[in-house]
Amino acid sequence: MEKTGITMLPMRLASSLLASIALLGVGAPVASAAPAKKYHFELAAVTAKDEVKADVAKEAQPRIEAQVKKQFANHPQLVGDIGDAPNPDSKPDAYRKHLKSKGATAAYLVTVEITEASIEIVPEERKPGTQRISVHVGVHFLGENVPGRTMGFTGDGSATIKQEVGMKVRDKDREYTWDQAAEVAVDDAMKTVFKQLAVPAKKQ
Repeated sequence: MEKTGITMLPMRLASSLLASIALLGVGAPVASAAPAKKYHFELAAVTAKDEVKADVAKEAQPRIEAQVKKQFANHPQLVGDIGDAPNPDSKPDAYRKHLKSKGATAAYLVTVEITEASIEIVPEERKPGTQRISVHVGVHFLGENVPGRTMGFTGDGSATIKQEVGMKVRDKDREYTWDQAAEVAVDDAMKTVFKQLAVPAKKQ
């Protein structure tokens, strides 16, 4: 008789094994993690440190601001639009209640500072007839609790983006490199912010 590789167990033994498996929780559904908290961020301003050259800051500021607004509107942990909210200064309790109704745990007024910004265009020595654009950006986020304007969080991000171009640098090449650097630096800062917010507050 050909062996099939299947061994038949006595009914009592099979029942006992099934009971043991059930007790061990094999096949039981895994509890899902608690949903991430959501927040509301309001942009106060995007400024540049005095050390950043004025002409470079002029290129960096609008791109950083555009990326910050994009993140605030689309980040999965942010509630972008909270509608017509009560005044947080004169009606703080009503404001907090309104936030909660919109699914937000807390709100922050955020100031973004450009701490570093530079652009360099140099010949590519290994590839005659080409150049390299290198843009570096550093940003610092400061979030204040609303209402109250007490310290909420900080976050830092930076990026260096390099792009190979021809001997004639087109405006769109320059703009693309700036846009990419701004996007990566802001994304980097946002990650540090949410790591901070994920840490449970210390009990007083």
